[in-house]
Amino acid sequence: MLRAFAVLKGKGASNDSVTLTYEDRFKRRVVLHTDLGIEFLLDLPTVTDLQHGDLLKLENGALVEVIAAPEDLLEIRGADTRSLVRLTWHIGNRHLACMIEDDRLLVRPDHVIQHMIEHLGGRTSLVQEPFMPEGGAYGRGRTHSHDH
Repeated sequence: MLRAFAVLKGKGASNDSVTLTYEDRFKRRVVLHTDLGIEFLLDLPTVTDLQHGDLLKLENGALVEVIAAPEDLLEIRGADTRSLVRLTWHIGNRHLACMIEDDRLLVRPDHVIQHMIEHLGGRTSLVQEPFMPEGGAYGRGRTHSHDH
């Protein structure tokens, strides 16, 4: 079986792609299949937060581009900038993975969060898009659980 042993950041010429959800892009060692059906072993030295556009280097020299898969998300909008900032604060206060755009937020669907947002005056809808949330403030990549 082919083995992917390195991640190259940034765009480049690839031979194939692998489409992965947000959860599936946080791995160290797992068997994957490219979009063309080639099986390979992702075999990295540490758990790695793979980003959309990263290239996986296979031992045969081929490059496989990481594609963020569309997934079910909760879209959050505010009535104006101030209300969206307020909603953003509440999402951050709950330590949720959140994709921040100019006029909306995207989080994983959660009925409790949806109710909270609507109670605070926000508008929600379910969408299906790639999920590429913000990384942690004190390091690159994903945040993790911690005590307060």
